[in-house]
Amino acid sequence: MTPANESELAEVIAGAQGPLRIVGGGTRGFGPDGGGEALHISALTGISLYEPGALTIVAGAGTPLAEVEAALAQGGQRLPFEVPDFRGLLGRDGVSTIGGVVAVNASGPRRIQAGACRDSLIGVRFVDGAGTILKNGGRVMKNVTGYDLVKLMAGSYGSLGVLTEVACKVLPRPEAEATLISGPLDGEAAVAAMSAALGSPFEVTGAGYVGGRVRLRIEGMAGSVAYRTGQLTKLMGAWDVVTDADSAALWAALRDVSDFAGQAGAVWRVSVKPSDMPGVLALLQDAQVMCDWGGGLIWAQVPDFGDAQAIPLRAHIANIGGHASLMRAGADTYAQVPAFHPEAPSVAALTAALRAKFDPRGILNPGRMG
Repeated sequence: MTPANESELAEVIAGAQGPLRIVGGGTRGFGPDGGGEALHISALTGISLYEPGALTIVAGAGTPLAEVEAALAQGGQRLPFEVPDFRGLLGRDGVSTIGGVVAVNASGPRRIQAGACRDSLIGVRFVDGAGTILKNGGRVMKNVTGYDLVKLMAGSYGSLGVLTEVACKVLPRPEAEATLISGPLDGEAAVAAMSAALGSPFEVTGAGYVGGRVRLRIEGMAGSVAYRTGQLTKLMGAWDVVTDADSAALWAALRDVSDFAGQAGAVWRVSVKPSDMPGVLALLQDAQVMCDWGGGLIWAQVPDFGDAQAIPLRAHIANIGGHASLMRAGADTYAQVPAFHPEAPSVAALTAALRAKFDPRGILNPGRMG
């Protein structure tokens, strides 16, 4: 089913007799999909408003991300949250859509400075599980009022409603960028170095740990980047420096987890406090790992058999807080390991109450998040 507009979408959902599987470009979901008839939103496309002066763009949820980014590039702007592309990691084809980006709260390395996707989202329109058309927030930043359903929809994976339109704030594209790269460091030293850099006044927009080396990124006007790079070098020591295209390539690889693309193995996405990164790395010492967000995001590739180390990993996470999502695995592994981290009982109760309110029949992406 491919509704041509929002009204048709509402009619389809209201008249649905069974589960619906929401499909944008087919590039963002992971784990078992829970079944259901495919409901495509690819026809809900087009940029309806772009005001560079107001730092705002509004687009249909089915609009290709590439179209949004091209329009912003012409205006010398970009989405603040550096959208990752997991098609290589997940072995997917398809075209990423702005609605899919919002539905999974897709956020890249710049999250430490600019926030996540939900922090740039200022308005949404969506259809709930009863077929009711709802809107929340506004089309410009000054109009955002009322209950903040905007942030609730970001990261809900289509389980509360089907997005039809999203409004995002945007930011200017930087003129230059530079990345400082350390020598070999262990996990403890890496966290200390990233924390020192992020606590400095030099506006670090990326802090990662790959191949035993820390990466720190600075962006902005060319003169400012040169000055801040020099000052950060004084703070951190004589690290290597790469600039512009070479710097961008490093962060694109970390953002998209491209080192794990096309390889065999299950892939975990682990979110913890940066100070807990060394302990997680010690637990996963035989895994291939990459870290982002100053140590707060850990990507780990492990052998894809048994439970893919789910029992020790999630037991450890339960003791320190955070969550571990199984982003990629075979059907046998997924048959015994939930893709999403199990919720605490109190959180699960809130989740169930929200779903009962927005999707009383339980037809929207059932099984996607548990």
